[in-house]
Amino acid sequence: MGDILSIIEKAEETFDLEQAEKLEKQLKKKELDLDDYLAQIRQVKKMGSFSSLLKLIPGMNQFKDVKVDDREFEKVEAIICSMTKQEKRDPKLLNASRRQRIANGSGTTVQEINKFMKSYEMTQKVMKKMQSNKGGMKKLLNNIDENTLKNFKF
Repeated sequence: MGDILSIIEKAEETFDLEQAEKLEKQLKKKELDLDDYLAQIRQVKKMGSFSSLLKLIPGMNQFKDVKVDDREFEKVEAIICSMTKQEKRDPKLLNASRRQRIANGSGTTVQEINKFMKSYEMTQKVMKKMQSNKGGMKKLLNNIDENTLKNFKF
């Protein structure tokens, strides 16, 4: 229980209430785009490393093989920052030439762009499930197994 309180305290210190309210409204309208995704990554980074935060979540110690490389989040930031506003709002616009331009601009590869876009799409699906399921996060976490977490890359 103390770990949950630690996470809550860190969140209260770093999260902007106004931005959180805006995000909540967008989630209800299902209007989350890559700018919002980037803002959330940056907010969570202020709380500390993702690895240390995961250790504080009860039940996550059962997934000992799951490793989070914080450098992956830096790549994600670079990828999103290399997109145009239009691409951030509508990722379906990302054809091969746009992905190549983003890869060149972010210092990554097209394969890394593709991997990120898959994980972003997975995140979108998870968010929609959380909204449609009663019981929300608890019910969702009960349905996640270790293999799902291993395949979930940020």
